[in-house]
Amino acid sequence: MTTFTPVKTGNTEHDTSRLRRLYGRYPTGVAALCALRAGKPVGIVATSFTPVSIEPPLVSICVQHTSSTWPLLSEIGHLGISVLAEDHEYVSRQLAAKNADRFAEVSWFASDSDAVFVDGAAAWLDCAISQAIPAGDHDVVLLEVGSAAVNESVSPLVFHNSMFRTLSIGV
Repeated sequence: MTTFTPVKTGNTEHDTSRLRRLYGRYPTGVAALCALRAGKPVGIVATSFTPVSIEPPLVSICVQHTSSTWPLLSEIGHLGISVLAEDHEYVSRQLAAKNADRFAEVSWFASDSDAVFVDGAAAWLDCAISQAIPAGDHDVVLLEVGSAAVNESVSPLVFHNSMFRTLSIGV
């Protein structure tokens, strides 16, 4: 029989570590959220990308309040979401890097709306921010999808148990 333990034990460091491991048991895709700002690409990586609604077409991401890049992106009209492909582990690490040129050696393109997309991604969505909802130490950001494309030739990158993984199609 499974034993459940309290979420809060009073030891904040232990509880945070335990919750992070617990949340990590849920596999997620990896998405890059990028746009042009003053003609230069700016971007972050999110493992919290989630489809929300078909009508209207909405997706969401969750962004930490401590992000120094999100305030820059949140001021831009359109944002590009690239669902990273199975060979984009280096792209994810590069776009998440601190104090580095996040787009060094990352092949990308921009739309007419200044949304930025990663070449070779599994899918691309050109979005506008609909609303941001404070939720604990993050904001849940709803984005309205204006246009989208799918790359059927690649599988998405997956993040699970603090590791990048690829999908294996069973027979």
